[in-house]
Amino acid sequence: MMQALNINSVSFSGLRKDNVAFPLQPVTQRFAVCCYAKKETLDKVCDIVKKQLALADDHEVAGSSKFQDLGADSLDTVEIVMGLEEAFGISVEESSAQSIATVEDAANLIDELVAAK
Repeated sequence: MMQALNINSVSFSGLRKDNVAFPLQPVTQRFAVCCYAKKETLDKVCDIVKKQLALADDHEVAGSSKFQDLGADSLDTVEIVMGLEEAFGISVEESSAQSIATVEDAANLIDELVAAK
């Protein structure tokens, strides 16, 4: 049974004679930038993914689209990465390629590699 509630502590009593208090810790709010790739890069990656997977023009591919959800297997993903390397004139290391799960991941990696050139 809750006896008292305030911003600094929560006290419970009724089970024992003494009160037990749990101090509440302030939590800093964190946020993440979900897409930092340029819009042009993201659009071009979406087009390449649609082409590589032979998706219909009306099939929506967005930054949050996962390759697996689009029907891509591991071989398709390798072909997508090769197409991206050719289109952007970059080279993607195998370890980086394995971390790509979404279209947005690919676009972010491409922008990083292009900026590092």
